[in-house]
Amino acid sequence: MRLVTRFAAVAMLAVAMAGGASAKEWKTVRIGTEGAYPPFNYMEHGELKGFDVDIAKALCAKMKVECTFTAQDWDGIIPALLAGKYDAIVASMSITEERKQQIAFTNKYYKTAAIFAAPKDSKITDTSPAALKGKVLGAQASTIHSNYLEDVYAKAGAEVKLYGKQDEANLDLANGRLDAVLADKIVLLEWLNSKDGGCCQFVGADHTDAKYFGEGIGIGIRKDDPELVAMFNKAIDAIVADGTYKTINDKYFPFSVY
Repeated sequence: MRLVTRFAAVAMLAVAMAGGASAKEWKTVRIGTEGAYPPFNYMEHGELKGFDVDIAKALCAKMKVECTFTAQDWDGIIPALLAGKYDAIVASMSITEERKQQIAFTNKYYKTAAIFAAPKDSKITDTSPAALKGKVLGAQASTIHSNYLEDVYAKAGAEVKLYGKQDEANLDLANGRLDAVLADKIVLLEWLNSKDGGCCQFVGADHTDAKYFGEGIGIGIRKDDPELVAMFNKAIDAIVADGTYKTINDKYFPFSVY
């Protein structure tokens, strides 16, 4: 009797473990994004919009799941994912080795370079670390751009100021409190083409060092949700193949960002 009971208990445990290990069925996916990074994600009349949001909606349609969206400040965007506030980050997040220590990523859904912007009357033409020694440089905090400035430019003698939002860094540049700002090229282009950004222009060459700027922009997902990573990867391939990606791309950009 004791042997039979023990065997039954082991069998029941095995079944329970197998059930717990089965893939989760996703019917609703909660998306986290920043809402302060135009043209990729921003708020308009209280609604989240932008390239990231449109891509996320297209991916959810391909996956046949309902998607909900949450705006989250950038510096808390990974902690909120890990805390279960949402299931995926679609917020122009670069795939880097440092972030891979915390979360999983899908394949890239776009890739762009970083570049400096400076006032139009600036004498800056060379944006190498040595050339910007003594300059005051700005970037959004907790980004690949701030990491790059702190690791490379600060050590070469530049002063680095960090901001909670990209718009805050741009404002200080426009008001003469910074010599240059480093950010995503498309994000800066959006601002330079606006009324507020008419003060400034691109300077120097693109910055693409993979050590800092990663493998492209991916969707961040908890490591214990591998089936969701696979679902998004399949959907990314599908919207690229059927032209949906190009339609969204062309809505925002005159060139492919893929």
